[in-house]
Amino acid sequence: MFASIILLWIFIFFIILQFVSRRPKNFPPGPPVLPILGNLLNMSLENPLEDFEKLRKSYGNVYRVILADYGSGWRDHRRFALTTLRNFGLGKNSMEDRIHEELKYTINTLEKSIDKSLSPQRMFHNAASNIICQVVFGTRFDYEDEFIKVIVQCFTENAKISNGPWAMLYDSLPMIRYLPLPFNKAFENVKRGDDGSSFSEEHLIMNALDLHFAGTDTTSNTLLTGFLYLMTYPHIQERCQQEIDEVLEGKDRATFDDRNNMPYVQAVIHEVQRIANTVPLSVFHCTTKDTELMGYVIPRGTLIIPNLTSVLNEEGQWKFPNEFNPENFLNDQGEFVKPEAFMPFSTGPRMCLGESLARMELFLIVVTLLRKFNFIWPEDAGEPDYTPVYGVTLTPKPYLMKVQLRATQ
Repeated sequence: MFASIILLWIFIFFIILQFVSRRPKNFPPGPPVLPILGNLLNMSLENPLEDFEKLRKSYGNVYRVILADYGSGWRDHRRFALTTLRNFGLGKNSMEDRIHEELKYTINTLEKSIDKSLSPQRMFHNAASNIICQVVFGTRFDYEDEFIKVIVQCFTENAKISNGPWAMLYDSLPMIRYLPLPFNKAFENVKRGDDGSSFSEEHLIMNALDLHFAGTDTTSNTLLTGFLYLMTYPHIQERCQQEIDEVLEGKDRATFDDRNNMPYVQAVIHEVQRIANTVPLSVFHCTTKDTELMGYVIPRGTLIIPNLTSVLNEEGQWKFPNEFNPENFLNDQGEFVKPEAFMPFSTGPRMCLGESLARMELFLIVVTLLRKFNFIWPEDAGEPDYTPVYGVTLTPKPYLMKVQLRATQ
């Protein structure tokens, strides 16, 4: 018994020694590291963003936590995804047609709810899902289709749990994962990108699912955040509608180029993105060489987790960092300006590859819907709750909206 206890302590000491010895000289400070678990227990299951803020206050703007590591295979996947998306119209005028075509179904849904209250969650998720589905799969789904209902629900639920500490622990374990391959046999077992990179069927499926999730969840949650604030800040909604009416007078529909003549609408959409902070921890990065940052030495191969919350709310970078105010993106002449601290799509080689699609979607959807409808906070809905629900993305709590046709319509 005594020998077993001694062996157990030797084992624990050895594990601790491994962690301590791996810490490079002049590495950023951080909380004590537990064997195997690292700093996972320092993270809240509900919302680790608050824990990151506490760590920042304790250890400074640059600090160390030990979670899970990730490989570099994303480079081939990213190159392949970018090439494929461009081939299917990403960034081209044809994408405007696809967005406007989907907007017909969104408008039809809203018209059925005139002077009533509806929950917009599924509507915005389905609209964003169908736009990316047309790019990735070449098809769209009816809003009442049971299959897409299940898919959207699964993505929503998975987003809530997949970024928690226990999910990170799971990812760090060397387990073998099996993924069924239900794709048609017309797919070759190995596909090759234009650059010669090879992809198995499994990689294609995972890429397709990643693109669908990324193109659905982020855009729909930003739209949900936007209309939550537009309803509860009616003077901002009215000013947007006034600018939209002036610019689009005599035109059948908006184009993405119209944004250049709508500085206030542009400011509102960007402020929605800033306040929504949809992907607060961005995607994890990795140093490609030994780097010095704020006096600390960051060795090559170190996993870097950007905390976009600190950037999008940083004092000194914004006129009104802690409130919803489009003036954050307007100069004294009322012209649209974009501060350097605005980076909701992250930055660097791993910045969001769907940025151009997301920007086009947000502008065309917001402008088209505000041109036709008034969105009103229901009188019996109580006080609005702006506190988001944490997952892979930040999601507004479910709410109801009341819809009215505008007098001009």
